[in-house]
Amino acid sequence: MQKRMGEAVARVARKVNDTVENKTDSLDLANCKLMTFPVGIYKAMRSVTEGIHRISLANNELKSITSRFVTTFSQLRELNLAGNYLHRLPEEITSLLHLRAINLSRNRFRRFPEPLATVPSLETVDLEENEIAEVPMEKLASMASLRSLNLRDNPVGPEVRLLVRPLVPFDLLLSPEEPIPEA
Repeated sequence: MQKRMGEAVARVARKVNDTVENKTDSLDLANCKLMTFPVGIYKAMRSVTEGIHRISLANNELKSITSRFVTTFSQLRELNLAGNYLHRLPEEITSLLHLRAINLSRNRFRRFPEPLATVPSLETVDLEENEIAEVPMEKLASMASLRSLNLRDNPVGPEVRLLVRPLVPFDLLLSPEEPIPEA
């Protein structure tokens, strides 16, 4: 058990060092069994955080993203948080003025994360395989840059299915309706 944990820590450290040394614009910490974003990474990446445009924390065990994470990586354009245990986002997500794509699929959201509605450059939101039943369509319709919203495999209500172009100016992806079984 300790050996596996040590290997996981070493893998994260290697990936962070590669990003810092090569001054790449992305940090990939997918599949690292992270339960929280390691605080030590903020210090290790201090010199390059402004240049980080893409972060993947997919397929970890994250239950939350902190406001510090959002404010530290303020230049993010793409954020992949798929396959975690997230159920909400910090309000500070609204400060990500350059964020174009966010993947929140396979998490635990019960409602659309409303802070996303005020992210000005957001084009793509993937919320596939969550537990979302309510969608604030009036807020979504005001998202000028939104091009695609994926709500497949969510228990969204029938009212969402009635919203089609030109009512919503973006692609709304939903699962096919289940046929009603006959008695």
